[in-house]
Amino acid sequence: MNTIRLTTFLATVIMSIGTLAANDKNYRIVSPDGKLEVDIDVSSEISYTLRHSGTLLLDRSTVKLELMDGSSFDASQPVRSVSKRTVNDCHETIIYKKNRVKDHFNEIRLKFKTFSLVFRAYDDGMAYRFISEIRHPVEIKSETAVFNFANDWKMWAAYVCQHTETLESQFYNSFENTYSYTHISEWNKDRLAFLPLMIDGPSGKKIVITESDVMNYPGMYLYNKDSDRSLEAVFAHYPDHVTQGGHNDLQMEVQRRKPYIAENIVNESLPWRIIAVSENDVQMADNDMVYRLAAPSDPDLDWSWVRPGKVAWDWWNAWNLYGVDFKTGINNDTYKYYIDFASSNGIEYVILDEGWSVNGAADLFQVVPEIDLRMLVEYATERNVGLILWAGYWAFDRDMENVCRYYSEMGIKGFKIDFMDRDDQYMTAFHKRAAETAAKYRMMVDFHGTYKPTGLHRTFPNVVNYEGVHGLEQMKWSPETVDQVTYDVTVPYIRMMAGPMDYTQGAMRNASRGNYRPINEEPMSQGTRCRQLAEYIVFDSPLNMLCDSPSNYIKEKECLEFIASVPTIWDETFGICGEVGKYIVLARRSGDIWYVGGMTDWTGRTIDTALDFLPEGNYCIELYKDGVNAERSAQDYRMETFQYASGDRFLVEMAPGGGFAAKITKNKTVD
Repeated sequence: MNTIRLTTFLATVIMSIGTLAANDKNYRIVSPDGKLEVDIDVSSEISYTLRHSGTLLLDRSTVKLELMDGSSFDASQPVRSVSKRTVNDCHETIIYKKNRVKDHFNEIRLKFKTFSLVFRAYDDGMAYRFISEIRHPVEIKSETAVFNFANDWKMWAAYVCQHTETLESQFYNSFENTYSYTHISEWNKDRLAFLPLMIDGPSGKKIVITESDVMNYPGMYLYNKDSDRSLEAVFAHYPDHVTQGGHNDLQMEVQRRKPYIAENIVNESLPWRIIAVSENDVQMADNDMVYRLAAPSDPDLDWSWVRPGKVAWDWWNAWNLYGVDFKTGINNDTYKYYIDFASSNGIEYVILDEGWSVNGAADLFQVVPEIDLRMLVEYATERNVGLILWAGYWAFDRDMENVCRYYSEMGIKGFKIDFMDRDDQYMTAFHKRAAETAAKYRMMVDFHGTYKPTGLHRTFPNVVNYEGVHGLEQMKWSPETVDQVTYDVTVPYIRMMAGPMDYTQGAMRNASRGNYRPINEEPMSQGTRCRQLAEYIVFDSPLNMLCDSPSNYIKEKECLEFIASVPTIWDETFGICGEVGKYIVLARRSGDIWYVGGMTDWTGRTIDTALDFLPEGNYCIELYKDGVNAERSAQDYRMETFQYASGDRFLVEMAPGGGFAAKITKNKTVD
């Protein structure tokens, strides 16, 4: 079962339904803790305001849908009835950063003639969605979603950085960029920004805009056209004509779009618009709004076959091995070596990335002659290792059913599907079809070249990861001016709030400040070795890559053993401390073992805290920390073990660009 009603979290549902007086135009919902207040006004237009602890965050923010037949979902229709309810429940998760998610909210539903509008208030944010009640297909011409902030606060925006000739051309992008930190009014007029987007609110509050349950609708971008304090939603129109092209002819490029954003909408719920709110930074790194609001998985389906884990990955390290007696590359000997490496170190999977199928053919049944795929599957199975195949988008979409059936029967465990690079309605629907079809054949999916998570991993737990992140692959080619270290301590609060991210960490070549260079064939990371170890704890990533060469890991046995031992899904997650763009410290529990990871920006800092989340008792801590010379030589680190008792202080120094990783095990009592 995906949703369990626990005795300690019994759901209380209170319904009150009635017809409203004609002059009743204002409605209010308040979060369960009483801090977050949403006031809804239905007069000349539908708008809402948002306050937290009495402080105005969003002022009169308008919502509306226009249909192609000339009608609208707006205040031109009178409110016919209202219903309210309170829910206090808890959902057991399948694949997530915690094993249970609390779902406690107050809700109001305003019913109009042809649609309903639902608002929810949680302690950590609000959300709203339109529900079409028209029982025949309609086309949605446009959606108005205005976020009118109470002040010209500063924001963290990830602008589109590809195909930037026009605003419309930016709908074709890979959703990867670092963050610009400016006032809302200083928006770059030449750019759209993709979600999530964060606002620095007053008194340390953080506000994040994103969305959930995007199944059959375009994804949302933001734009500021008036240089004011308001952001407005922008959506890609539905594709009218597409042609094969892009990377190795594996993409479908839109040549012309229809005059509407969505078609064939029949009596269905549209995506949730989320405004998450935290009282401090680190709370946002553990926000569950997207997961909560996503459609749950089918409780009658068995998902026990979904097995997340670690992956020995070939592409980042360019298939480079040394000390072997064969020519490395995309061939059987190289992949057998990767399989042996994975098997020897308890790594669950090996991926065959781009190159195993014939380049430019967009046909996943054409395997290059250097690869005997059936033999490799048998070889891996004998060694308890699963194989995952990379697939270009169009090669997968054009024959999805047969591809999944054929490779499932062969023994392949899943696909890494890449280069979608769009989130119009057709493409978001593709993601659902891909997840559903792969699940039918018990195959996992890792979406690359894709937009941020919107909860599909709850609906289909075989969706085990997403890219949509400026990950470590960027260090193969990015110039020295790109500051990946600062990005690393920003992204957990923003992009990771939406869901897991395939950042692909694990570099064994590490560069201190000023020493980084882009080297495609033998890449390095920015920051210290312990920073790379910490990322296996801090970053949420159920299918987690070991990006570097097996040869490099074998030379670094101590680090390899730690990486291989860190779980990829968790029973509990706890934010200890942090500040966006500066540092972060997170704790995660798997069973009775806790892991703590910390990272800093280019400023060295000392973490001095009590580990208050630990139950009372005595513990052994295995700590990987930056070495005394890590500021100059980033690969310098030290591993030490020590005893820790409840109430003791936990003290660790991080070098500039550094980090630490700790494994905490409770001492067994002796009778």
